Amino acid sequence: MVKRSLQASELGIQEAKRAFALKGWTQENLAGEVNLKTRQPIWRFFSGQSVERHVFLEICSVLGLAWREIAMNPPADFPETSGNSQSAGVDLEALVQKVRSHRSAKIQDQGGILQLLDISRPVSIDDIYIDVNILEEIASQQSVAIEDLKNLGPEAFDRFGLGTVDQKQVPGIQVVETYSKLRVLGKPGVGKTTFLQHLAIQCNNGTFAADRVPIFIALKNFADESRSSGEFSLLTYIRQEFFTAGLTDPTAIETLLQAGRVMLLLDGMDEVLNQESTAVLREMRRFADKYHSNQFVATCRTAAQKLRLRGFTDVEIAPFSQGQITAFAQKWFVAFTKTTAQAGQAESDQFVQKLDLPENWQFRQLIVTPLFLHLACWVFHGQAKFPTKRTEFYKQGLDLLLGKWDEARGIERDDVYRDFLIAPKAQAVEPDCSGIV
Repeated sequence: MVKRSLQASELGIQEAKRAFALKGWTQENLAGEVNLKTRQPIWRFFSGQSVERHVFLEICSVLGLAWREIAMNPPADFPETSGNSQSAGVDLEALVQKVRSHRSAKIQDQGGILQLLDISRPVSIDDIYIDVNILEEIASQQSVAIEDLKNLGPEAFDRFGLGTVDQKQVPGIQVVETYSKLRVLGKPGVGKTTFLQHLAIQCNNGTFAADRVPIFIALKNFADESRSSGEFSLLTYIRQEFFTAGLTDPTAIETLLQAGRVMLLLDGMDEVLNQESTAVLREMRRFADKYHSNQFVATCRTAAQKLRLRGFTDVEIAPFSQGQITAFAQKWFVAFTKTTAQAGQAESDQFVQKLDLPENWQFRQLIVTPLFLHLACWVFHGQAKFPTKRTEFYKQGLDLLLGKWDEARGIERDDVYRDFLIAPKAQAVEPDCSGIV
C-alpha cells in the first residue's frame, strides 16, 4: 500500500539543503512556493520528520530534486512524477474512459444547466447556447487615429466601441484547438463561463477533445476552500474532487496530468478577492508550468486583464453578430414560452422583425451580449415591445451588471462599482426616444 507520508534521509536532507541554499530563499519563501500557509511542514522536511506525501513531492519538485533520491525508503509502488506514463504500462485510453464515466454526472451538473437571471427555473445549456466567436486581437489594446474616427458613421462608431470594426472573428472551438494555453477575456455577461461550460460538456461527451478528461474549476470556489485549508494547491483540490466522484486511486490524476490527458477549465480569474488573487495566480502559473502538456483555458474580465499568465495566449469573446442574435432569440423564446414550440418560434419572429426596423439600430447595437440579449427577450416577452424609454432599459442593465449578476454568483468585488447608484434626477431625465418601438 502506498504510504501517506514520506521523510527525507540524512543524505537527502543534505542534498535538499544545498539546493535550498542555491535558491537564496527563506523557509517562508519555500512554503509560499509550495502553497503552504505556514513553514512548519518545511521545517519538518529539513528536520528529517515525516510530512504528507504530496507536500514532500512538491518540495522536491520546487527544489528541482528527484524525490526518490531524497526520501528514506521510497515506496516501490508509487509512480514516478516525471516521464511518460505509457512507458509504465498504463492503459491511458481505459483510464480516460474510467475517469469520465465516474465524473460524467458531475460535469453534466457543472456545465449542462444554466440559471438565467429573473427566470425561475434552470434551462439546459443545449437549449440556449449559441456558438461564440473569438477576436484574436484584444479590442482594448487597439488604437485608431483621430482622423479615422472622424470618418466613422454613427453605427460604425458604436461597433468600434464594441471592438468589432475590421476585426477577424474565429469560432471559439477552433481557437481552443489552436492554442494549448488560452485566456479568454470578455466584458461582463458576454458568455465566458457559458463557453467553458460548453467546452466541458462537449469534451465529456467525446465530441471535442475526446482523448482528454475535462475538469471545470470555479476559481472563486477554489480560493474559498484554499483559504479554509491554508493550502492553495490545484492538485490537492482536484484530488478531492476525484475522490468525491468515487475515484479513490490517488495516482489517477497524476497519471493523466503527466500524460497530457486533462483539459483544465479555470473560470473567473477576476472573481477572486484581491487578498487571495496573488496566491491563486501563482498556483495557476506553477501548475501550468509543471503540467504544460495539458490543455488550459482560463477566463477573466477584460478590465482585469493585468492578471497575466505566462505562456497563455489572450483572446477576447466577440459581440454577437446579427445572425447570432437571431439564433439566440429563436432558442430563448422556444425555451421559455410556456405554451408550444410553435408559439415560441412565432414570438421570436416578432422580436427579430421589430429589432430589424431601421429606427431600432441603436437598440440593436446595445444587445450584442448574451446578458443584455436575455434581458431584451425577457422584456419583449412580457410587453410584446421594446421599452419606449430606453433609459429604463439602461437602468435594468446596470442593475444586472453592478448588482444582480455578481450577487447571483456569490461574488464580492472590492472595486469602484460598489455603492454605485443611479442618481434619481438622472433617472427622471428621458431623452427623445420616439423612434424606438
